[in-house]
Amino acid sequence: MDFIQRSKRAREKLASEKLDAILLTNLTNITWLSGFSGSAGRLVLTEDKMLLVTDGRYDGQAQEQIENSQSGAEVVIENAKQKEKLLNALSNAKRIGLEADDISWQMQRTLDAEWFQDKSAELVPTEGFIVELRRKKDEGEVARIKAAANIADQALEAVLPLFTKEPTEKQVARELESAMFEFGAAGISFETIVAAGKNSARPHARPQNTSHLKKDELILIDMGALVEGYHSDMTRTFTIGDPGKIQTAMYELVSKAQAAGVSTVKAGVSCDEVDAACRDIIAEAGYGEAFSHSTGHGVGLDIHEMPRVSQGSKDILQEGEIITVEPGVYLGDYGGVRIEDTCLVTKNGCEVLTHSEKKFNIS
Repeated sequence: MDFIQRSKRAREKLASEKLDAILLTNLTNITWLSGFSGSAGRLVLTEDKMLLVTDGRYDGQAQEQIENSQSGAEVVIENAKQKEKLLNALSNAKRIGLEADDISWQMQRTLDAEWFQDKSAELVPTEGFIVELRRKKDEGEVARIKAAANIADQALEAVLPLFTKEPTEKQVARELESAMFEFGAAGISFETIVAAGKNSARPHARPQNTSHLKKDELILIDMGALVEGYHSDMTRTFTIGDPGKIQTAMYELVSKAQAAGVSTVKAGVSCDEVDAACRDIIAEAGYGEAFSHSTGHGVGLDIHEMPRVSQGSKDILQEGEIITVEPGVYLGDYGGVRIEDTCLVTKNGCEVLTHSEKKFNIS
């Protein structure tokens, strides 16, 4: 992963926004810029300096991760020296950016009243400063997300035979998560969704011990693996036997819409256009109100990040971004269907990273 290029891009943005420095408090953004992945820390970036402060729990880890990333950050562990070091790094800064969507009002007041009372510095709210830079993935990030997607593919294939034995949703979820760990995941991207029958009509249903996978009902699986901090995301919908004409028509419709959305993905296309490619097909079939969520989202260090693939989104896809395409139709007593792939945006299209077969009937 190219941390040197990341800091270069961040410094170019500092200059373009006429900032002398930025104080990062969002831990995911700190990880992206420096390589440090602890649960506590702050980072100052200036034109010629990067300073990370954290606490004694990460003595050793912080230095090792910074050395491995080659980000060039100076690390301060001692609590007594943190404020002094941060202020020293900011000593020549007249305009200091803060992460407005992360920092608390109380923290901003503390900085203004206690840290900078003797300094003629302007604290400037920024929105999405690092998040926007994170949209385009470098080769190392792409490799990790591909690995995470591959692990989820393997786990689903390994557990699929269990579906015909009428296990509970909870049993299937735990088996899928266990399989992801077995195949090399460091964690799961989110609580695995296994929703059977009527429960599948709830887009983010939680697996239950009292609900079983049964013949002639829809089964919705939404899962993802975590590899070195990077996520994958995939949804498949299955049936065992014949769920009926309505559910079959739902699946065929969502499958058609999802394929249209994936075929629309390429650099330079608006996210609103990708959303419309899916949504229009579903709406024209009379199920517009049954598609109750956005078509997709960016994937990376966060499971949901920029860009937003939704109605009215002004985001334009860039080469190197990784997004999901996941239309769905949810009809109360009949259940729900969603199909989702994680896709790498390329100049002329996209590379689908989730390869599990889209097979409806598994009986």
